Amino acid sequence: MSKSKIVRMISDDGSLVIQAVDAGDISEKARLIHRSSKVCTAALGRLLAAASMMGHALKGQNDSVTVRINGGGPIGSLIAAADAVGNVRGYMTDAHIDIPNKPNGKLDVGGAVGSDGLLSVIRDLGLPEPQIGQVPLVSGEIAEDITSYYAISEQVPTVCALGVLVNPDETVAQAGGFLVQLLPTSDDTVIERVEADIRQTKAVTAYLTDGLSPEEICRAVLPSFDLQVLDEAEVDYRCTCSRERVVRALLSTGKDALEEMQQDPVTEVRCHFCPAVYTFTPQEIGRLLEEGEAKPAE
Repeated sequence: MSKSKIVRMISDDGSLVIQAVDAGDISEKARLIHRSSKVCTAALGRLLAAASMMGHALKGQNDSVTVRINGGGPIGSLIAAADAVGNVRGYMTDAHIDIPNKPNGKLDVGGAVGSDGLLSVIRDLGLPEPQIGQVPLVSGEIAEDITSYYAISEQVPTVCALGVLVNPDETVAQAGGFLVQLLPTSDDTVIERVEADIRQTKAVTAYLTDGLSPEEICRAVLPSFDLQVLDEAEVDYRCTCSRERVVRALLSTGKDALEEMQQDPVTEVRCHFCPAVYTFTPQEIGRLLEEGEAKPAE
């Protein structure tokens, strides 16, 4: 499977921006890490593609975005986090649930995710507090929920399409998405042209199966617009965990919690996003206490 790629383009009249991402490699890596069922692979793959595009749109080099969905479905919480390039990581509460397909034979992502809950977007822009937006879920199918988020929380007219095609052997065949957003300079004529173009689009996975690159997908989605490339990048499933981060997390639990850990033969901390397991001996936990760096438990 080819390396995942993302592109962002703008119309020559400055009326809209479109992004597209080929996230097949990302989704397959996520499947291997979480050993997910087909419907869970599709659900997380969609959110990873969306988060990658949302991250790529951030301005600051060190900015990041986290997208969280909890719709009350059997999959539980679904989380994806991306950096400003579009590298992304994610996980779900239960990666192994299995539910019947829809009557049309497609995976029932909405049924797995549920629609009785919220979509939250947390942007870390280097400010004292992160920016948080939250909207009720529309369907749990994720693309419609992302579209709703932008319309309600950010007042940006948006069209989002996401797709993950899973092979019979449960590997990922194709995954990706596109995101069209109108800029303040757009008018009713632009909206009409976008609507006309969108009506003739194919599924994202169909474009990818046909071998189209993210740039070619953008042009296929909006054929009536002259599009120019703003930026493009290779993106990956990339976890940012480290032993140092885990140490900080342990210190934040407080003195009492650390003293309790010190009684265990070994303390294991498992990363949600990747297979990494960090182990600490009682002696290492004791050194944290001795250094006086642990805060008292609140």
